[in-house]
This record gives sequence, C-alpha cells and structure tokens, in this order.
Amino acid sequence: MSESPDLRPPSARPAPTVPYASYLRVYEPLSSFPEPERTHWAAYARRGPAPTAQDELRRSLSDLVRVPVVGVPVHESGDAFTAELDGVLLVCPWRTRLRGWLALEELVANFPAPVLDAALPPSARRRAAAEYEAWRERNPDARPWIRTGVWQVPLRWFVLVADEEREYLPGERLRYRTPMVQARRRLARGLRTLRQAEERGRQGYGPLAEGLAEVGRWLEEFHPRSMVELDYGGLLHALPADGLAGDRSARDLAEGIAALREGDDDGAVAVYEELAGRWRAVRERLFAN
Repeated sequence: MSESPDLRPPSARPAPTVPYASYLRVYEPLSSFPEPERTHWAAYARRGPAPTAQDELRRSLSDLVRVPVVGVPVHESGDAFTAELDGVLLVCPWRTRLRGWLALEELVANFPAPVLDAALPPSARRRAAAEYEAWRERNPDARPWIRTGVWQVPLRWFVLVADEEREYLPGERLRYRTPMVQARRRLARGLRTLRQAEERGRQGYGPLAEGLAEVGRWLEEFHPRSMVELDYGGLLHALPADGLAGDRSARDLAEGIAALREGDDDGAVAVYEELAGRWRAVRERLFAN
C-alpha cells in the first residue's frame, strides 16, 4: 500500500486547519466505477501527487465563502484520495457537496434554531434543502465515501479495525487501514455479540449496536475488495501528543467486546465505561470557550 508523500520540509507545509474532525473513508478499486467516471479517476491518478486531507478541507471551506451565504459547496468536487494496494488503484471520491448536504441535515437535527440562524440564514438552509431534494431525485442511489466525526472518533468505528493496523507518525497522522472483508467480518461479529448481550438482559449496548448496524448498511454499498480507513484527521492537532501515542482505542474496544462474548459482563462494562469516558472528555471540548 503506498501513497504520495509530502516531500516539503515541515516549515514549508501549511498549518493545520480546523475543524478537529476524524474520518471514516472507503477506497474502492478503480474497476468498480462506471464510465466515464472510471476514465476520469484513472487520468486523475496519473496526474499525481494526490491532494491531502488538508487540501480537501481548504478547498471545501473556500467554496463556502460566498455572498450570498451558501449552506453547502455550489459545485461537486472532482477530486479524490487515492491509494495503491497490491498494484490496484483505489479511489475515495471527496463528494464534498453531498457530504455538505448530509452535514446540514445533522446540524438541523442537533442544534436549536437560534444557533442555526446565527450561523446560516434560514433562507440559505431552505435553498440547500431544496437543491438536495432535487439532486436526490436524480441520484437516488448516491452515498458518500467519507464519514466525519467532529471532536471525536465514534466508538463504533473502532470495531472495524485492529490494533496491529494502527499507523502513528507524531505530528503527521494516526490512522488504521484494513481490507473491507476484514471490516465487515469484525462488524458482524461485534454486532452479534452486542445483540446476544441484550438478549441476556444486559442494558446499555443498544445505541452502540444500532450505530454499528447503520455503519454495516453503509459498508454493504461498496465493492468487497475496497479498503476502509479510519483517520484521526484534525484531532491529531487538538489532543496531547503523549495521549495520542498511548491511544489504543481499537484494542480496548476489541477487548471489551471479547469480554462480553465470554460472559464477563463486569469486565466488559469496565472497559467500555473507561473508553466512553475518555472520548466523552474529547467531545466536550466542542463546547469549551
């Protein structure tokens, strides 16, 4: 597996850009894309080097700086992340406009109207919603290749990866990459364990199971030879370096699920509560002054 490195010295690289978000990405084989998109991505990869996550964020934000204010980028991105696995080109389209619409729906569901009105006028939200509805009628099967977690890595994402797949370069990245077949297998096994625990009368695992099932439905939309990437993204620049170096959340969650599978309910609860509390403290920074 290889990617285009950033050969510039650290002093010449752009400073990190907010938001402090993590990402769950799917990279699909080039052969899984229909024409003419397949030809587009093949030519795109040949142009190299591929843009970085910071490039994506800067371009997305620049698309939003318009008058009048817009809720989502006006044009869909023609960019993607790329990787190579066993000689096969893998592509993860950005689809920033689609993701903008989906993010706007989440904002409307999670924030009170006065806060939303201050950030984005109701007229802009109505216009974005109408554009999305019209777009969905033309693209009923569309789905994003990238999911975002703001000020957190959702715990359900860790079920998909294993500790030995962890890649940590201080100041550069913290990520996991795994074959789709492994991600689906881990998800199915973890979901089965959580549901069996509920059947035994153990409470508190319902939200994790529901979230995991929803991620599973999303993964089923992609080619079985895809690659799944969990990337800490901007959180790398928001959390202490020693905390990141010692972070083994995927391992911890796997241990908790294993304890639950073996009937050690107390052990599972202790692991899950510690892990959930650790990430709750990170999410609470969203509301810090």
